Amino acid sequence: MMMLIDCSRCRTPLQLPHGAPSIRCAICGAITHVAPAPPAADPSRGAVQPAPGWGPPPPPAHGRKRAVVCGISYRNSRHELKGCINDAKCMRHLLTTRFNFPDDSIIMLNESNTFVYILAEEQTDPYKIPTKHNIRMAMYWLVQGCQPGDSLVFHYSGHGAQQRNYSGDEVDGFDETLCPMDFETQGMIVDDEINTAIVRPLPHGVKLHALIDACHSGTALDLPFLCRMDRSGQYVWEDHRPRSGVWKGTSGGEAISFSGCDDNQTSADTSALSKITSTGAMTFCFIQAIERGQGTTYGSILNSMRSTIRNTGESAGAGGGAVTSLITMLITGGSLSAGGLRQEPQLTSCETFDVYAKPFSL
Repeated sequence: MMMLIDCSRCRTPLQLPHGAPSIRCAICGAITHVAPAPPAADPSRGAVQPAPGWGPPPPPAHGRKRAVVCGISYRNSRHELKGCINDAKCMRHLLTTRFNFPDDSIIMLNESNTFVYILAEEQTDPYKIPTKHNIRMAMYWLVQGCQPGDSLVFHYSGHGAQQRNYSGDEVDGFDETLCPMDFETQGMIVDDEINTAIVRPLPHGVKLHALIDACHSGTALDLPFLCRMDRSGQYVWEDHRPRSGVWKGTSGGEAISFSGCDDNQTSADTSALSKITSTGAMTFCFIQAIERGQGTTYGSILNSMRSTIRNTGESAGAGGGAVTSLITMLITGGSLSAGGLRQEPQLTSCETFDVYAKPFSL
């Protein structure tokens, strides 16, 4: 069992092995001394203890599948988005109906909203509000106790940003970040933390899929390799391993991430795709690829997503009605109209060989 603590000097989140009295930060080198760790988790399969300080126990993960689905609307603020909660609802529906994820193996994080219902019940649990603390603890829960054969999913729809990197482990000099609901007061979640929380702990035989529908999200998990594709469909893998030599891959498991755009691009929520209500462009196109039977390989999904976004950006007539089975469950309401989409979905992985052509499965 691991617990999260902040470095005493640079505040970088660190994972403390059970029983360790101190830990050295790989970023600044400081040693942080801590109190004794809490008792270990129940070693039986699927038994997950509550994350420290996270209130009531999260739902138990049954069998081999579990997911964290996060949609943030930033309602009643100048950062408000229209499609993110729709994205979260659609993703949960896809996971349960197409990929057989049990309902109670999915942690759903979104703001309490009178007009948004999850399984016909208003979301009022304070531990399921997408604050920085709750997202961190949900990521911790996602990988806790995972065993060979497990399939994990992390989906995020909300704002993303960048901030200057001073450790030298970013090719472009910037860290990518996710913006929790309370990011203006509590700060953002940096890609280094996401990598430490849900990528590096993955043991052999465990597979993680991340779907990040946010601005500047190309390398939001800090995975070592990025698939760069041109408009003709030709692709090459870029090496994003840090010059410091620090390994940003897994502990033997598999991690693959679809993101809404490149690190230097922005994403959009839009009604131009569904013709009914606002959705995140990346989430819509991912689900559409699955619904249309274009999800046989990682490469076919990426090609389908990029084609749909490109066609929609060039002509407003593409995409409507493509995911009828999911769109019908959405609440029709106000939309953000986007005149054109200028984002290119990306694929990143902890490995390069055969990932593009590998069969896709959750």
